[in-house]
Amino acid sequence: MAIQVGDKIPAVDFQHMADGGIETINSEDLFGGKKVALFALPGAYTPTCSASHLPGYVVASDDLFAKGIDLIVCLSVNDAFVMDAWGKQHNADDRVMMIADGSAHFTRAVGLELDLDAAGMGIRSQRYAMVINDNVVELLNIEAPKKFEVSDAQTLLASI
Repeated sequence: MAIQVGDKIPAVDFQHMADGGIETINSEDLFGGKKVALFALPGAYTPTCSASHLPGYVVASDDLFAKGIDLIVCLSVNDAFVMDAWGKQHNADDRVMMIADGSAHFTRAVGLELDLDAAGMGIRSQRYAMVINDNVVELLNIEAPKKFEVSDAQTLLASI
């Protein structure tokens, strides 16, 4: 069963690229004490993710910060090297933190995995967006399969 509004975020380790290389950060530390806009997608460099999903959050970042979001996080079942390079390509810089859920531990823990094995992509994340307030899900928009209608930055912004 998928995580719901009001649920606590599970304690899982992520990786991201820091100045000194790959750094591990626990979800409790990442989401604790702040209001976070998290959006997840099936894969870095994939068509909708690259053309619309990530760029939309980069463009809307100032508006999200103005609405009280402390941190914007992009999560994908990719490794930290891929997430870092993809973020740089889209000028995510200090606007969107690129988080790797390389083994899908978080994605499985929140029940939002997507089996794309038949397409040669293995287990990935469903496309969704959520607002996490001090480790608790405050808002959750999960996309229907093969859709991009409710997890975009503008929809999330309008919901805050």
